Amino acid sequence: MIPTSNLAHLLFQSARRFPDRPAIIWRETTWTWSDFARRVRAAAGALSARGVRHGDRILVHARNSNAVLETMFAAWTIGATWVPTNFRLTPPEVAYLARSSGATVHIFDSAFPDHARAARDENPACRLEVAIGSAGAPDDALNWETLATFATPMERPADVDRDHPAWFFYTSGTTGRPKAGVLTHGQLEYVVCNHLCDLMPGTTEDDASLVLAPLSHGAGIHALPQIARGAPSILLSGERLDCEEAWALVEKHGVTNMFTVPTILTMLTRHEAVDRYNHASLRYVIYAGAPMYRADQIHALRKIGKVIVQYFGMGEVTGNITVLPPALHSIDDAEMPVGSCGFPRTGMDVAILDDAGQHLPPHATGEICVRGPGVFAGYHDNAEATAKATTFGWFHTGDLGHVDARGFVYITGRASDMYISGGSNVYPREIEEVLLLHPAVAEVCIVGLPDERWGESGVAVLVLEDGASVSDADLTAHLDGRLAKYKWPQRYVFWPELPKSGYGKVTKKDVKERLLQQG
Repeated sequence: MIPTSNLAHLLFQSARRFPDRPAIIWRETTWTWSDFARRVRAAAGALSARGVRHGDRILVHARNSNAVLETMFAAWTIGATWVPTNFRLTPPEVAYLARSSGATVHIFDSAFPDHARAARDENPACRLEVAIGSAGAPDDALNWETLATFATPMERPADVDRDHPAWFFYTSGTTGRPKAGVLTHGQLEYVVCNHLCDLMPGTTEDDASLVLAPLSHGAGIHALPQIARGAPSILLSGERLDCEEAWALVEKHGVTNMFTVPTILTMLTRHEAVDRYNHASLRYVIYAGAPMYRADQIHALRKIGKVIVQYFGMGEVTGNITVLPPALHSIDDAEMPVGSCGFPRTGMDVAILDDAGQHLPPHATGEICVRGPGVFAGYHDNAEATAKATTFGWFHTGDLGHVDARGFVYITGRASDMYISGGSNVYPREIEEVLLLHPAVAEVCIVGLPDERWGESGVAVLVLEDGASVSDADLTAHLDGRLAKYKWPQRYVFWPELPKSGYGKVTKKDVKERLLQQG
């Protein structure tokens, strides 16, 4: 055993240093650091009293709120693993995550009773259900507020090993079935330090962060360095992006940093409210998850100044691959490495490898691979996928690219068929399999094409059964309830046949080229 500090100490240290300063601001309520820590200790004590143990997994399906951050730290205080889901997923998708994670506790936003029911039916390991909020919650479910005011708190976080699982970060693979990337206490301690070093240097309790995305993924990772430094996190009032509210909150709270994706950054900087509110407090506006059009990049720089930070990363490496800091952003192409996602993060090693695992020279295209303390511990209960992703001693991103002579990384394509829409990874096979269940569909091929708003969006090319007919609305209705909306294709195209290779496989490259030719 190699002992390490439990991530929960990040909260408890800030609570000792800044007990009366704001920690979480949501709607009209402010929780101080002492409030936050007290509720976490109480919830941990309540869960422990009900049989939740070191190493258990706690599934959380909820919209952003103070309670989501509380569930994170309560899980870690016990020594349990936090298993958050994207609240936009459908009941069957969440049920699969509940079962595959082996969660013994389900915590559900009361707005999702169908999700809770599906998870309960699918996951026999669950021993305890907790509701966040009261409307629509099952009669037999505990309420999070009850746990957060429990009379016998857990004062000290559990001891953990450096490699003890802290977070199951679900990410899809080329098969479309989500896999749980295991993020550990030791790894995430490094990630917090790296974010503070490379993305937000100089962050202190005098900073403030605006949360624009679900805390279940990158925004949750971004919240950790804020908590480590005592900087408050301000949440939007609802689950949808409201650009007017976002800029109002920036002005009201003197927001200094926020994490976003190119689509959202573009929406924010092209909304007229950007010119009506004071955003001079901003120091770091971080974007990741997809390439950003150069025109949008220049527009953002003109609107909010040289405060934007790009990084390249993924769940398995917890965002820690490259960084392009504010100083390297410019509206002048001659003053920045245009098209680059930056240079390797501190402590991380990036290489371009060929199919045999050999290092390629500058400007040669191969797979972008990475190693270092930011790499995850593997996929939960999936040794085969772990071995494939870490062959030759490197984590394989699945992205193709090259480095220049100075070490700046450029992404030129993806080894898989995955595309990124609005900052979310979309895997065509998962959608294709659902569409093929429609009786009118004989074959289907989905590809991602450039989209001015979302970066990329899906186009589904279908071959119908003889004599069958189907409308776009019918296909959308078929997807409804089976897949999250962000995965739905934006367009449907009908062809008499799909192009195939000599081996009978559909050649997506040819499909994409033909679609582009057809406009």
